[in-house]
Amino acid sequence: MVRPARWQPTLTFQPLHLLCSLELLLLTTTLMCRLCFCITSEASRRLIRTQHPSPSARSSGAFVPFLRVGRPKWHPSPPARTFTSVISPSPVRPSDPRHLPASSVASTASSVADQEVAVMASNGATDEGATAANIVPWLEQQILTTLREDLSVSEDALTSAVSAGLITEATRPEFGDYQSNVALVLAKKLKTKPRDLAQRFSDALYGRPAVQQVLAPIEIAGPGFVNFRLSDSWVLGELSRMHQDRDGRLAIPTASPRERVVIDYSSPNIAKEMHVGHLRSTIIGDALARVLDFLGHDVVRLNHVGDWGTQFGMLISQLKDVQPDVIEQEGASASSVAISDLVAFYKEAKKRFDEDEAFQERSRNEVVKLQSGDPASLKAWRILCDISRKEFGEVYEMLGIQGLEERGESFYNPFLKDVVKELEDRKLSEESQGAKCVFLDPRNEDGSSSGRPPVIVQKSDGGFMYSTTDLAAIKHRVWTERADRVLYVVDQGQSSHFSSVFEVAKKAGFANDKAKLTHVPFGLVLGEDGKKFKTRSGDTVKLRDLLNEAVRLADEDLQERQKEDSEAQPWPDEERTRTATVIGLASVKYADLSMNRESNYQFSYSKMLSRTGNTAPYMLYALVRIKGIRRKAQANTQQHDKDKDMDKDAPTSTTTALVLTSPAESSLMRHLLKFPRVIQGVADTLYPHKLCEHLFELSQLFNQFYETCPVVNVEDAAVRASRTAICEVTERVLQVGLDLLGIQEVERL
Repeated sequence: MVRPARWQPTLTFQPLHLLCSLELLLLTTTLMCRLCFCITSEASRRLIRTQHPSPSARSSGAFVPFLRVGRPKWHPSPPARTFTSVISPSPVRPSDPRHLPASSVASTASSVADQEVAVMASNGATDEGATAANIVPWLEQQILTTLREDLSVSEDALTSAVSAGLITEATRPEFGDYQSNVALVLAKKLKTKPRDLAQRFSDALYGRPAVQQVLAPIEIAGPGFVNFRLSDSWVLGELSRMHQDRDGRLAIPTASPRERVVIDYSSPNIAKEMHVGHLRSTIIGDALARVLDFLGHDVVRLNHVGDWGTQFGMLISQLKDVQPDVIEQEGASASSVAISDLVAFYKEAKKRFDEDEAFQERSRNEVVKLQSGDPASLKAWRILCDISRKEFGEVYEMLGIQGLEERGESFYNPFLKDVVKELEDRKLSEESQGAKCVFLDPRNEDGSSSGRPPVIVQKSDGGFMYSTTDLAAIKHRVWTERADRVLYVVDQGQSSHFSSVFEVAKKAGFANDKAKLTHVPFGLVLGEDGKKFKTRSGDTVKLRDLLNEAVRLADEDLQERQKEDSEAQPWPDEERTRTATVIGLASVKYADLSMNRESNYQFSYSKMLSRTGNTAPYMLYALVRIKGIRRKAQANTQQHDKDKDMDKDAPTSTTTALVLTSPAESSLMRHLLKFPRVIQGVADTLYPHKLCEHLFELSQLFNQFYETCPVVNVEDAAVRASRTAICEVTERVLQVGLDLLGIQEVERL
């Protein structure tokens, strides 16, 4: 059902008193119209909210939606290409690029002026001046304004400059913080020498008072490169803002506009244990959810478990054969079933299905009974799902996965017939060899596709496909969940599948122009031999076994180090076990997240547990060390007596005056100021390894800073307080960064 348009009331007015002037009549009419418009707008919004309830408003029995009183709402798609104006809940005009998703802005910008607004909208620029969070779009805005107003560069030429990129990060520290080749791009169009143009541009840009407050004098290098260096005063001011932020966000603003983001990740299959292949989807999806949530987006974490399909016919038949009393027992649950190894149970059922024709026939009948809502079959199905759910929950608890809402294939089962019907009604699906398909490319004379394989939505026997479920899920997420972005964290082997399904969804109106569908692919986990990661017997590695082994090795390492260091404080067993658990799990997660997600990587316990290099133990040790330095420095500050009753982890002051005394301090400060942009970059590109790279480089820069800049024993109180504050900001950045990766801290190593 298409959402109703706003109703338009009929306004009637009684004749005014003869003494009323015409101006008063017009004013009254205007006010009444505005009042009625507000009332109707609110009524329409309430009606929409009633038709599309939030997940929290849905029944807790959504796991078997077709058995509930009142099935999940299913809304036929609107006519093609009309959905944008229907779904938009905002009174802002859709054509305003400041309120469009970043992906839509670029395509709607028809001039440099539009692109300038687009840059600010997609990168967080504001009218409040340059900050650590918006320094890049702020500089881009200043550059465009200077070129347009001071150098009178045409819009066509500016378009070329924007396309080439206005600024980039400097490739080497001696070149400053940012670089621009805008003079090289525009020189030919303006018929002038690049270096001469660079000089004119630099003089005009630095002549702006706002720019002088942010940049040091601009330098020109080579044939016409323009180098920008952030001024020391601006760096100190921004770092002071991060230090003084008492809510723990390091002065990082929340995103605007705020988006509703649905993330589909983990998604194991019922009756099968989670294996190493689920590791990447689970922790990459969790990291992205944490980052987007930190930036203020409304994040919906969905676990699209495989809880429906023909395999349940053989599993239910097997359960009825081996434990028939459980099905008949009133109040039976997963705890009533004596299945110690669900994977072995699945293998036995599969073996019987392949070898026993009678069992095979009964299994097919069980599928029909399950889909028809037979109570006994549904009871067996729930029991099997509960057993798997318990095992999944244990793995999620180990990995620290929270807020993941299960919404499996069974949830969308009632919608599948409607999906097929809508595709038929829109003349998108065709019959091919008895199956209903959507051809994305023209068909050959023999009926086959001339290009990509067709998307099959219903088999010749009437059964549905994964693509049918995915289309139903897209429609529900876009039109009922009202998602602005839908992310699918699934291995790269499914890239062509999602590309085709997304295209069908858009053609059918299941996804609108406002919602952005994104496949977030990732590569394989390989063994140290470079082959697919398996056990010695050739079986898939169980995720729980892999995690437990990492914890065991971490514990062994702690015990060995304790033996080697006779002066170290002994580890109580409970503390050592707790620390080993954190280190082991963090090592597995960080080793994965630190790699480009699209690359395959070799799983190596020895490498991921190493205390050198870009590893979790190294990062955790760096954080423990920084905290120790900061505590010692606090003890030597003049304000120690005032703060002695405060918690030992509390910053010493929110008003410390920062000073800059060495190049190592400058490098560390400038890197700290990149943190807000790095987080936003992860949210935009969906590559968590960029955050890992930033944190690793931060720890290295801190080591260089500490080697050349004494913190604890420096005599100058102002310098000691400033360097202590730098330690505090570094500590907080590492804490926030590791938390966004889903990694806990340890108290000591």
